Amino acid sequence: MSVFTAKSSLKIQRSWGEKLADIIIYTVLILLLVAILLPFYNMLLISFAKYEDIVQTKLYLYPKSLDFSNYRRAFEAENFANSFGLSVFVTITGTALGLLMQSTAAYCLSRPHMPFRRFFFYLILFTMFFGAGLIPWYTVMLALGFKDSIWVMIIPQAVNAYNIILLRNYFRSIPGELIESAKIDGAGELRTMFQIVLPVSLPILATVALFIAVGRWNEWYSAMIFIQDPKKIPLQLFLRRMIVDATSDLGNDMKNAMRDANIKIHGRSLQMAAVTITTVPILLVYPFLQRYFTTGIMIGAVKA
Repeated sequence: MSVFTAKSSLKIQRSWGEKLADIIIYTVLILLLVAILLPFYNMLLISFAKYEDIVQTKLYLYPKSLDFSNYRRAFEAENFANSFGLSVFVTITGTALGLLMQSTAAYCLSRPHMPFRRFFFYLILFTMFFGAGLIPWYTVMLALGFKDSIWVMIIPQAVNAYNIILLRNYFRSIPGELIESAKIDGAGELRTMFQIVLPVSLPILATVALFIAVGRWNEWYSAMIFIQDPKKIPLQLFLRRMIVDATSDLGNDMKNAMRDANIKIHGRSLQMAAVTITTVPILLVYPFLQRYFTTGIMIGAVKA
Protein backbone atom coordinates (compact mmCIF):
# COMPACT_ATOMS: atom_id res chain seq x y z
CA MET A 1 0.00 0.00 0.00
CA SER A 2 2.82 2.36 0.88
CA VAL A 3 4.54 1.58 -2.43
CA PHE A 4 1.36 2.44 -4.36
CA THR A 5 1.00 5.70 -2.43
CA ALA A 6 4.62 6.64 -3.15
CA LYS A 7 4.18 5.99 -6.85
CA SER A 8 0.99 8.05 -6.90
CA SER A 9 2.68 10.96 -5.16
CA LEU A 10 5.48 10.94 -7.75
CA LYS A 11 3.01 11.17 -10.64
CA ILE A 12 3.36 14.51 -12.42
CA GLN A 13 0.17 16.51 -12.67
CA ARG A 14 -0.12 18.07 -16.13
CA SER A 15 -1.82 21.39 -16.74
CA TRP A 16 -4.64 21.98 -19.23
CA GLY A 17 -2.24 23.98 -21.38
CA GLU A 18 0.13 21.03 -21.70
CA LYS A 19 -2.74 18.67 -22.53
CA LEU A 20 -4.02 21.11 -25.16
CA ALA A 21 -0.53 21.35 -26.65
CA ASP A 22 -0.39 17.53 -26.90
CA ILE A 23 -3.77 17.47 -28.65
CA ILE A 24 -2.62 20.07 -31.18
CA ILE A 25 0.69 18.26 -31.81
CA TYR A 26 -1.00 14.88 -32.33
CA THR A 27 -3.62 16.46 -34.60
CA VAL A 28 -0.93 18.05 -36.78
CA LEU A 29 1.02 14.77 -36.92
CA ILE A 30 -2.09 12.83 -37.93
CA LEU A 31 -2.87 15.37 -40.67
CA LEU A 32 0.71 15.10 -41.94
CA LEU A 33 0.44 11.30 -41.94
CA VAL A 34 -2.78 11.48 -43.96
CA ALA A 35 -1.17 13.94 -46.39
CA ILE A 36 1.76 11.53 -46.89
CA LEU A 37 -0.29 8.33 -47.23
CA LEU A 38 -3.13 9.76 -49.34
CA PRO A 39 -1.10 9.99 -52.59
CA PHE A 40 -0.02 6.34 -52.21
CA TYR A 41 -3.61 5.31 -51.54
CA ASN A 42 -4.80 7.24 -54.58
CA MET A 43 -2.03 5.71 -56.71
CA LEU A 44 -2.97 2.14 -55.80
CA LEU A 45 -6.70 2.84 -56.00
CA ILE A 46 -6.63 4.24 -59.52
CA SER A 47 -4.08 1.70 -60.78
CA PHE A 48 -6.57 -1.14 -60.04
CA ALA A 49 -9.66 0.74 -61.26
CA LYS A 50 -11.64 -0.28 -64.32
CA TYR A 51 -11.96 2.02 -67.30
CA GLU A 52 -15.71 2.44 -66.78
CA ASP A 53 -15.31 3.40 -63.11
CA ILE A 54 -12.79 6.12 -63.89
CA VAL A 55 -14.91 7.55 -66.71
CA GLN A 56 -18.19 7.53 -64.77
CA THR A 57 -16.82 8.78 -61.43
CA LYS A 58 -15.52 12.32 -61.13
CA LEU A 59 -14.02 11.79 -57.65
CA TYR A 60 -12.76 8.24 -57.16
CA LEU A 61 -12.32 7.82 -53.38
CA TYR A 62 -13.04 4.14 -52.68
CA PRO A 63 -12.53 0.96 -54.74
CA LYS A 64 -15.47 -0.18 -56.84
CA SER A 65 -13.66 -3.01 -58.58
CA LEU A 66 -10.31 -4.77 -58.87
CA ASP A 67 -8.88 -4.79 -62.38
CA PHE A 68 -5.35 -5.95 -63.27
CA SER A 69 -5.52 -4.94 -66.94
CA ASN A 70 -3.23 -1.93 -66.41
CA TYR A 71 -0.52 -4.11 -64.87
CA ARG A 72 -1.12 -6.84 -67.44
CA ARG A 73 -0.58 -4.34 -70.23
CA ALA A 74 2.75 -3.32 -68.70
CA PHE A 75 3.99 -6.82 -67.84
CA GLU A 76 3.01 -8.33 -71.19
CA ALA A 77 4.53 -5.52 -73.24
CA GLU A 78 7.47 -6.40 -75.45
CA ASN A 79 10.87 -5.91 -73.78
CA PHE A 80 9.36 -5.31 -70.31
CA ALA A 81 11.32 -8.16 -68.71
CA ASN A 82 14.49 -7.03 -70.48
CA SER A 83 14.05 -3.42 -69.28
CA PHE A 84 13.30 -4.56 -65.73
CA GLY A 85 16.40 -6.76 -65.63
CA LEU A 86 18.49 -3.95 -67.07
CA SER A 87 17.30 -1.53 -64.37
CA VAL A 88 18.18 -4.09 -61.69
CA PHE A 89 21.65 -4.50 -63.20
CA VAL A 90 22.19 -0.73 -63.43
CA THR A 91 21.02 -0.28 -59.82
CA ILE A 92 23.22 -3.01 -58.33
CA THR A 93 26.31 -2.25 -60.43
CA GLY A 94 25.93 1.52 -60.13
CA THR A 95 25.50 1.33 -56.35
CA ALA A 96 28.55 -0.91 -55.88
CA LEU A 97 30.75 1.19 -58.18
CA GLY A 98 29.50 4.46 -56.70
CA LEU A 99 30.15 3.31 -53.13
CA LEU A 100 33.66 2.17 -54.04
CA MET A 101 34.69 5.35 -55.82
CA GLN A 102 33.00 7.80 -53.46
CA SER A 103 34.18 6.14 -50.26
CA THR A 104 37.74 5.98 -51.64
CA ALA A 105 37.69 9.68 -52.53
CA ALA A 106 36.16 10.57 -49.15
CA TYR A 107 38.76 8.54 -47.25
CA CYS A 108 41.60 10.33 -49.05
CA LEU A 109 40.06 13.74 -48.31
CA SER A 110 39.59 12.82 -44.65
CA ARG A 111 43.29 12.03 -44.07
CA PRO A 112 45.11 15.08 -42.62
CA HIS A 113 48.45 14.09 -44.18
CA MET A 114 47.14 13.94 -47.76
CA PRO A 115 48.87 16.58 -49.95
CA PHE A 116 46.59 19.26 -51.46
CA ARG A 117 43.52 17.74 -49.81
CA ARG A 118 41.91 21.17 -49.35
CA PHE A 119 42.46 21.98 -53.02
CA PHE A 120 40.80 18.74 -54.14
CA PHE A 121 37.99 19.18 -51.63
CA TYR A 122 37.12 22.65 -52.95
CA LEU A 123 37.49 21.38 -56.51
CA ILE A 124 34.85 18.73 -55.80
CA LEU A 125 32.71 21.28 -53.97
CA PHE A 126 32.93 23.58 -57.02
CA THR A 127 31.10 21.01 -59.17
CA MET A 128 28.04 21.23 -56.90
CA PHE A 129 27.44 24.84 -57.92
CA PHE A 130 28.80 25.13 -61.46
CA GLY A 131 28.47 22.92 -64.53
CA ALA A 132 29.68 23.08 -68.11
CA GLY A 133 26.18 22.81 -69.59
CA LEU A 134 24.27 20.30 -71.66
CA ILE A 135 26.13 20.60 -74.99
CA PRO A 136 29.68 20.14 -73.59
CA TRP A 137 28.41 17.25 -71.45
CA TYR A 138 26.80 15.59 -74.47
CA THR A 139 29.96 16.06 -76.55
CA VAL A 140 32.17 14.55 -73.84
CA MET A 141 29.86 11.55 -73.45
CA LEU A 142 30.00 10.90 -77.20
CA ALA A 143 33.78 11.23 -77.22
CA LEU A 144 34.04 8.67 -74.40
CA GLY A 145 32.05 6.13 -76.42
CA PHE A 146 28.84 6.12 -74.37
CA LYS A 147 26.57 6.33 -77.41
CA ASP A 148 24.02 3.48 -77.24
CA SER A 149 25.79 1.93 -74.22
CA ILE A 150 24.18 0.97 -70.92
CA TRP A 151 27.31 2.19 -69.10
CA VAL A 152 26.17 5.76 -69.72
CA MET A 153 23.73 5.17 -66.85
CA ILE A 154 26.48 3.91 -64.50
CA ILE A 155 29.95 5.39 -65.00
CA PRO A 156 29.22 9.15 -65.37
CA GLN A 157 27.11 9.07 -62.17
CA ALA A 158 29.63 7.00 -60.18
CA VAL A 159 30.97 10.12 -58.42
CA ASN A 160 28.66 12.46 -56.52
CA ALA A 161 30.06 15.50 -54.71
CA TYR A 162 27.35 15.60 -52.05
CA ASN A 163 27.85 11.95 -51.11
CA ILE A 164 31.62 12.40 -50.96
CA ILE A 165 31.20 15.27 -48.50
CA LEU A 166 28.88 13.18 -46.30
CA LEU A 167 31.34 10.28 -46.30
CA ARG A 168 34.33 12.55 -45.66
CA ASN A 169 32.66 14.18 -42.66
CA TYR A 170 31.73 10.79 -41.21
CA PHE A 171 35.25 9.41 -41.70
CA ARG A 172 36.68 12.46 -39.92
CA SER A 173 34.48 11.65 -36.90
CA ILE A 174 36.20 8.26 -36.45
CA PRO A 175 38.73 8.41 -33.57
CA GLY A 176 42.25 8.87 -34.86
CA GLU A 177 43.55 6.38 -32.31
CA LEU A 178 41.71 3.60 -34.14
CA ILE A 179 43.52 4.36 -37.38
CA GLU A 180 46.85 4.92 -35.68
CA SER A 181 46.64 1.51 -33.99
CA ALA A 182 46.15 -0.09 -37.42
CA LYS A 183 49.20 1.78 -38.75
CA ILE A 184 51.27 0.56 -35.80
CA ASP A 185 50.27 -3.02 -36.66
CA GLY A 186 51.67 -2.48 -40.15
CA ALA A 187 48.44 -1.81 -42.08
CA GLY A 188 48.71 0.34 -45.21
CA GLU A 189 46.16 2.89 -46.37
CA LEU A 190 44.05 0.44 -48.38
CA ARG A 191 43.96 -2.13 -45.59
CA THR A 192 43.13 0.55 -43.04
CA MET A 193 40.30 1.79 -45.21
CA PHE A 194 38.73 -1.58 -46.04
CA GLN A 195 39.32 -3.39 -42.72
CA ILE A 196 39.07 -0.57 -40.18
CA VAL A 197 37.26 2.52 -41.50
CA LEU A 198 34.55 1.03 -43.70
CA PRO A 199 33.36 -1.65 -41.22
CA VAL A 200 32.73 1.01 -38.55
CA SER A 201 31.01 3.29 -41.09
CA LEU A 202 27.98 1.15 -41.89
CA PRO A 203 25.43 3.92 -41.08
CA ILE A 204 26.81 6.40 -43.62
CA LEU A 205 27.55 3.65 -46.18
CA ALA A 206 23.95 2.43 -45.97
CA THR A 207 22.69 6.00 -46.30
CA VAL A 208 24.80 6.75 -49.36
CA ALA A 209 23.96 3.34 -50.85
CA LEU A 210 20.26 4.21 -50.56
CA PHE A 211 20.85 7.58 -52.27
CA ILE A 212 22.76 5.94 -55.12
CA ALA A 213 20.32 3.04 -55.52
CA VAL A 214 17.31 5.36 -55.78
CA GLY A 215 19.11 7.47 -58.37
CA ARG A 216 20.16 4.49 -60.48
CA TRP A 217 16.74 2.84 -60.26
CA ASN A 218 15.04 6.05 -61.43
CA GLU A 219 17.57 6.64 -64.22
CA TRP A 220 15.98 7.51 -67.56
CA TYR A 221 17.34 10.87 -68.75
CA SER A 222 20.75 9.64 -69.92
CA ALA A 223 19.12 6.65 -71.60
CA MET A 224 16.65 8.90 -73.41
CA ILE A 225 19.49 11.01 -74.84
CA PHE A 226 22.13 8.38 -75.67
CA ILE A 227 20.38 5.01 -76.11
CA GLN A 228 18.46 4.16 -79.27
CA ASP A 229 18.35 0.36 -79.04
CA PRO A 230 14.95 -0.55 -77.47
CA LYS A 231 16.58 -3.58 -75.80
CA LYS A 232 18.91 -1.32 -73.83
CA ILE A 233 16.42 1.13 -72.33
CA PRO A 234 15.77 0.96 -68.56
CA LEU A 235 12.40 0.31 -66.97
CA GLN A 236 11.65 3.98 -66.28
CA LEU A 237 12.10 4.99 -69.91
CA PHE A 238 10.23 1.91 -71.11
CA LEU A 239 7.18 2.76 -68.98
CA ARG A 240 7.39 6.41 -69.98
CA ARG A 241 7.24 5.52 -73.67
CA MET A 242 4.39 3.09 -73.04
CA ILE A 243 2.40 5.80 -71.24
CA VAL A 244 3.11 8.35 -73.97
CA ASP A 245 1.93 5.92 -76.64
CA ALA A 246 -1.26 5.15 -74.71
CA THR A 247 -2.11 8.70 -73.59
CA SER A 248 -0.77 10.98 -76.33
CA ASP A 249 -3.16 13.69 -77.42
CA LEU A 250 -4.82 12.77 -80.74
CA GLY A 251 -6.14 16.26 -81.37
CA ASN A 252 -9.47 16.45 -79.52
CA ASP A 253 -11.33 14.92 -76.59
CA MET A 254 -13.56 12.73 -78.78
CA LYS A 255 -10.64 10.96 -80.45
CA ASN A 256 -8.90 10.50 -77.10
CA ALA A 257 -12.08 9.01 -75.58
CA MET A 258 -12.53 6.65 -78.55
CA ARG A 259 -8.95 5.45 -78.23
CA ASP A 260 -9.25 4.86 -74.48
CA ALA A 261 -12.56 3.04 -74.95
CA ASN A 262 -11.04 0.84 -77.64
CA ILE A 263 -8.11 -0.33 -75.47
CA LYS A 264 -10.31 -0.30 -72.32
CA ILE A 265 -7.55 1.38 -70.35
CA HIS A 266 -7.75 4.85 -68.92
CA GLY A 267 -4.57 6.89 -69.34
CA ARG A 268 -4.56 7.97 -65.70
CA SER A 269 -4.90 4.36 -64.50
CA LEU A 270 -1.99 3.29 -66.69
CA GLN A 271 0.12 6.12 -65.29
CA MET A 272 -0.63 5.08 -61.70
CA ALA A 273 0.15 1.44 -62.48
CA ALA A 274 3.50 2.47 -63.95
CA VAL A 275 4.30 4.60 -60.90
CA THR A 276 3.42 1.66 -58.63
CA ILE A 277 5.68 -0.73 -60.57
CA THR A 278 8.63 1.64 -60.27
CA THR A 279 7.99 2.63 -56.63
CA VAL A 280 7.41 -0.72 -54.92
CA PRO A 281 10.90 -2.27 -55.49
CA ILE A 282 12.75 0.65 -53.90
CA LEU A 283 10.23 0.79 -51.04
CA LEU A 284 11.05 -2.84 -50.27
CA VAL A 285 14.74 -1.97 -49.93
CA TYR A 286 14.28 0.98 -47.56
CA PRO A 287 13.23 -0.98 -44.41
CA PHE A 288 16.54 -2.88 -44.44
CA LEU A 289 18.53 0.40 -44.46
CA GLN A 290 16.22 2.55 -42.33
CA ARG A 291 17.93 1.81 -39.00
CA TYR A 292 21.21 3.19 -40.39
CA PHE A 293 19.70 6.10 -42.28
CA THR A 294 19.09 8.64 -39.49
CA THR A 295 22.44 8.06 -37.80
CA GLY A 296 24.37 8.20 -41.05
CA ILE A 297 22.81 11.35 -42.45
CA MET A 298 23.03 13.27 -39.14
CA ILE A 299 26.68 12.48 -38.36
CA GLY A 300 27.74 12.82 -42.00
CA ALA A 301 26.10 16.22 -42.32
CA VAL A 302 27.03 17.74 -38.95
CA LYS A 303 30.59 16.61 -38.31
CA ALA A 304 33.25 18.70 -40.02
